[in-house]
Amino acid sequence: MHHQGMDEKQDWKDRLPYPYDQDLSGVLRHLDRRTPSSRAKLANNPATAGYLAAAMRLVERHLGPNAVREPVDPDDINSIDRPLLRFLSQREIVAEMTRNPDPLPRRGSVAALRSTWRSQSDFIADVLSFALWPKQRPPEFGREVTIKAERLLGGPDFVDGVHDLAYFSMRTALGRSSFRFELAALAEAEGDDVLKAALAETYQGPLEPWKRIYEAFGKAHGLRLRPGVTLDDFADILAALETGLVMRAIGYPQDRIIDSQSHHSLSGTAVLAVILGCFERTEEAAGLTIEQAVHELVYHRPNRVDTTSAAQ
Repeated sequence: MHHQGMDEKQDWKDRLPYPYDQDLSGVLRHLDRRTPSSRAKLANNPATAGYLAAAMRLVERHLGPNAVREPVDPDDINSIDRPLLRFLSQREIVAEMTRNPDPLPRRGSVAALRSTWRSQSDFIADVLSFALWPKQRPPEFGREVTIKAERLLGGPDFVDGVHDLAYFSMRTALGRSSFRFELAALAEAEGDDVLKAALAETYQGPLEPWKRIYEAFGKAHGLRLRPGVTLDDFADILAALETGLVMRAIGYPQDRIIDSQSHHSLSGTAVLAVILGCFERTEEAAGLTIEQAVHELVYHRPNRVDTTSAAQ
């Protein structure tokens, strides 16, 4: 009888929509269970998927894109309530869960939610990890990145390929509520060690495939990073540039940042500038650091002193 119940629960899990039907044991790391097996069991419990689905809907509704804004004062359309993460309270989650579409569970309780995650910080940290999980992106995203990345390895126009990939990446970020959720979590992270640790974890995973792309195009074109610049540095710089430009595209006139007609963007220009500054041709390498190369550019004379080491 016990085995039959387990089979029914697994069948229910398999019927859940993607990505809730996937194994979430490696994503949800803050569940309130003592052993790895009990945490894995709870991570893949349909009720847990129900709470996550409710949270994801609330994130999109409150943070966008196309967020629903309700005026606090009905007589003042500009009196918008900007709640940051208050909308992820336990009561809001349980209330929203009743609106889950089939076959996601609709019945939950504050008591059950509290028994699943010990604190609100633990819950938000796991929702954030789930929202930024690479499997949240549809499979065609990975295929499109692979196709566009191949243009950087052997295509006839590397520069246009960089612009194309940067535009695609920016457009994707602009269309995802998880990006706005990450920004809100950053604003709330000070003084919250659990949330800060979750943010740190979510940064590194998505960068790994991009680092492989950067390393591959350098080898394909006979380029090497300048002394003092690592592949991690290069990847972090590009990620930070895109994050900042997507933020500006949300809050400023978007056509100054991204051109939908030409499929060019300031992100593509920034990537090309960083490539120009961080790489040199392997066969002709002068071995200059970025600081030395800029000194030579500005003063038109070499400076062989490593300014980075001198500053330290």
